[in-house]
Amino acid sequence: MLTEGAPADAVEIVRKRLSLAAEDLDGDRVAALIADFAGQWGVPALWERVCVPMLAGLSGHTATEIAVEHALSEGVRVGLDVHLREPVRPLPADGVLLAGAEHETHCLGLHALAAALRERGRGSLLLGPALPWVALASAVRRARPHTVVVWSQTPVTGRAYRLVRFARDFPSVRVYGAGPGWIEPLIAPATHLGSLPGAVTTCLTSARR
Repeated sequence: MLTEGAPADAVEIVRKRLSLAAEDLDGDRVAALIADFAGQWGVPALWERVCVPMLAGLSGHTATEIAVEHALSEGVRVGLDVHLREPVRPLPADGVLLAGAEHETHCLGLHALAAALRERGRGSLLLGPALPWVALASAVRRARPHTVVVWSQTPVTGRAYRLVRFARDFPSVRVYGAGPGWIEPLIAPATHLGSLPGAVTTCLTSARR
């Protein structure tokens, strides 16, 4: 397993292999590497030690850099989505609903959370990016989850007051904001999730209540 104490050179080798695949614009190879490494090390360690630093290090200033960023991001998404997924017998949602905040087009972190939950034998309902608040409210009424995690990548979409209002509208649901976009403090009943391991623990704990 890749842990916090794993040698830095092992982590660097993994990053290099992913970088080379992305620079070749080979999203399929990126996806295959992500799926392989996730199987070896587990999603939380792979996400925290490899994916997040790599994605954060992409500047996207030139046309070439933008293309490489897209190849890496899409490959990571596909690799995470196929990890431990059984199309014939999918896991139930287990009361966890994941969605990107309104107008938020990036939610790779939710794909990582969904994959990490599958590692623990738990499913989730992932509704993807840019879900309007009214649509999220409708989904909660229909799916009746016990936990909702809303991802925001930038402060433009991480509107704390809106998440708090949503949480107050659904007092029986535990509502969390995830991602770097929630820079304003979240007050009860909404709470911020600061890491993937913490998010997994929170979702699993909520399911047992």
